[in-house]
Amino acid sequence: MGTLYLIPCPISDETAPWDVLPAANRAVMEGLDYFIVENTRTARRFLSKAGLVRPIAELEFRELNEHTAAGREVEELVAPLLAGRSAGIISEAGVPGVADPGALVVEACHRRGVRVVPLVGPSSIILAVMASGLNGQSFAFNGYLPVKPPERAQAIRRLEKRARAEGQSQLFIEAPYRNAKLMEQLLQVLQPVTRLTVALDITAPGEFIATHTAAEWRRERLPEMQKRPAIFIIG
Repeated sequence: MGTLYLIPCPISDETAPWDVLPAANRAVMEGLDYFIVENTRTARRFLSKAGLVRPIAELEFRELNEHTAAGREVEELVAPLLAGRSAGIISEAGVPGVADPGALVVEACHRRGVRVVPLVGPSSIILAVMASGLNGQSFAFNGYLPVKPPERAQAIRRLEKRARAEGQSQLFIEAPYRNAKLMEQLLQVLQPVTRLTVALDITAPGEFIATHTAAEWRRERLPEMQKRPAIFIIG
């Protein structure tokens, strides 16, 4: 039986792989010829930048993304591992299995008794919590908030209430082209003393991470955040 390796990749396209990945990952990546990936083009580009010895043309890529149905399609991805072939999962950015469809294959491997090995690498969620100054003992990642303003305002109030009542940091994300609209509504809805972390372009040359109260953010000159990957944290 093969082994499933969870292979992190850079969060930003501007970051060289070995600037953010440990050298020990290279030996694992060099030994694999089967990759389950969120996007083949992105994965091929990452492995090319990583400078692997094995030609990219010799590698097999199969996609696992939001269009992959749980069940037979996932079982087909796992079948080579049951036959003894090891595989690597590669996300679009950061670590597989966290805010990422890779969890479907990981779950199937656990059911079948296949060994799962997570490798070390950058996670925007963990890095944002580390740099926030907010509670790192208890935090929750909430994915995307609703798009429509009334529902989004309700969600913001709910997360703020939980952060204040339980002391639990509340993380969420948005499509980069909607960041400014989300920030605008956060500053309209949050109580003045509520703290808000904004983390943009984590690990990239233009990285920006700051934590202020909502009242302080309202007096600040806001950073340009359109089309920049962002993590928001209420605490």
